[in-house]
Amino acid sequence: MGSTTRRRRLASFLGATALAVTAGGALACPAGAATNVDFATHCIPPAVAGIPPIDGTTTAAIAVDNTSPKVGDTVTVTYTVVKPAASNPTALALPADIMTPTGKVTLGGAQTGAVTVAGPKKNDPVPGNGAFPSFSMTGSFKVTAPGAITLSPGDYNIHTSYILELDTPCTVITPPAPVSETVTATDSNPVNERDIALGSASGKPGDSVTVTGSKFSPGATVTLAGRAGAAQTADTATATADSSGAFSGSLVVNDKTTTGVVAYEGSAYSDAKGAGPKAYVVIDDTPVPAGSQKVTTTVKAGTLSMSQAGDAVSLSAVDYGKGGASTGDLNKVTVQDFRGGPAGWSLTGKVTDFTGPGAKIDAGALNWSPACATKAGSPSTCQAGSAGAVGTSGATLASTPNGTLTGGEFTVDAGLSLNVPAFTPPGTYSGVLTLTLS
Repeated sequence: MGSTTRRRRLASFLGATALAVTAGGALACPAGAATNVDFATHCIPPAVAGIPPIDGTTTAAIAVDNTSPKVGDTVTVTYTVVKPAASNPTALALPADIMTPTGKVTLGGAQTGAVTVAGPKKNDPVPGNGAFPSFSMTGSFKVTAPGAITLSPGDYNIHTSYILELDTPCTVITPPAPVSETVTATDSNPVNERDIALGSASGKPGDSVTVTGSKFSPGATVTLAGRAGAAQTADTATATADSSGAFSGSLVVNDKTTTGVVAYEGSAYSDAKGAGPKAYVVIDDTPVPAGSQKVTTTVKAGTLSMSQAGDAVSLSAVDYGKGGASTGDLNKVTVQDFRGGPAGWSLTGKVTDFTGPGAKIDAGALNWSPACATKAGSPSTCQAGSAGAVGTSGATLASTPNGTLTGGEFTVDAGLSLNVPAFTPPGTYSGVLTLTLS
């Protein structure tokens, strides 16, 4: 995902039966390893730049939120252009947050087709004739067939909204590009094979987007609707499926908060009788009337981070010859997810053996009972991990799922219990518990 991994480590040794705690944090990406691939790209600068097409190399990666979906599941795809082939075609420096990327991800193997992806209007400043920065685009597709489905980066377009509305389309010279990710789908019944495609991934307010669908119920009335995150907008239209379940219709998109388009049978969208959302971005380039001023603000995406109330945990003492449970509480951990976007997070822990005077207590003897609280107003809901052994292989302390829009503030803690053998030699035993946020 191109995220910069950050880790914080805090460790100490504590009295009696002791536990040293190490904490780590990392920017998250959807589940599924993103593999960088390179492919030859043909980019056409805006005509106003007066320069010829650019043939270069794009470095990109595809990540998904679910590498093992079932047929009928919707998989969220993130296409990250790590290094674009094109650069700023003019000597004019470009300010921040004027680039809106869109693109396609190519499916192969058990399921073929293309996934439309779109990114937010967000970028670092670009110096004159400087390289375009990395950017990410998201979209989704519905799994319609079991087996291995490959995902390759496809064509992409960089739209800039500064002085003029300009596009720099970049196409894969020899498609498809190398495979960056593979998901393996399993069969599941009943299967909802309904699917839609959009004629465009972006447009101005009031533009009409063509929506085509397949595998709907023959003769069904299909509602086309805009989505702003998880909420439906007021932009709707209808179409009628033909005898094969296919349809083609148009949806006028006025709502500037639109992030996608869905289609469904019945009075409201459902996973059983709906398709989408497919990514769609509204580019607001409405001219400012004379005597008026357009006032704009930007909500900047933040980071995924964690902090803890302390780095020292003292467990209760046990008697030589009796042993038993040495108990205590993990210091509270606060997780802040201010990234926005579809990725959830996972907080995991693993522990070393507890060493002391001439003996050790196995790491598998440490158990925890996780708990997690979500701050009111957070888009995501924290889920506590299962109670049980921590061990050297690790266990989940807490997590939030992927979704249309994620984020929030969360408080995580756990009750700890170390099972000390009865005749463990007297003394202080210390282990290191590492917490990793990703």
